[in-house]
Amino acid sequence: MDTKVITKADLNDKNEYIEDSLIFDGHIQIEANLGYVSFRLALKATGSIIAFSGSGIKAGSGIEAGWGIKAGWGIKAGWGIEAGSGIEAGWGIKAGEGIEAGSGIEAGWGIEAGWGIKAGWGIEAGSGIEAGLSISCKYISSKLRIFAGLCIWKMPSTEEKQIQCEQLREGEIAYGELVIKEKVK
Repeated sequence: MDTKVITKADLNDKNEYIEDSLIFDGHIQIEANLGYVSFRLALKATGSIIAFSGSGIKAGSGIEAGWGIKAGWGIKAGWGIEAGSGIEAGWGIKAGEGIEAGSGIEAGWGIEAGWGIKAGWGIEAGSGIEAGLSISCKYISSKLRIFAGLCIWKMPSTEEKQIQCEQLREGEIAYGELVIKEKVK
């Protein structure tokens, strides 16, 4: 499978990919130490999408798209992953910082974030969900266990250990506090 490598030369002065979208039949890799790389509309790969982290503190790369991010395999970023619409991966989704989507987050396997996870709609994982801080969404579903507030760099507050949603569809809360929010009409 082919690999498309995003370098500084592929970005404009706002750290945006030079084209509105990147749709690639294969893997997409974003070089380390580029900061957040933005895609005005969509980022899609039939393989994996990886934003490499560097070797130093505050080093790494993140992914941000105006609409959606979709990978046939996995999505991994040294920093955060953010999409105006949905984030979807056939395998897993992993971010060194937070994961945020305007609509849903879905992974065939697990979802893991060093910070928090936030979705405007649902969060679904084929295996487990793990967040360093809180989780917020309309509904949450996991075939296995759900963890919130696992950060090791500080003692999380009560709010930072919460899983706030309108509905727990499936899964066991293994760590954190489930807070059922009133449905918004």
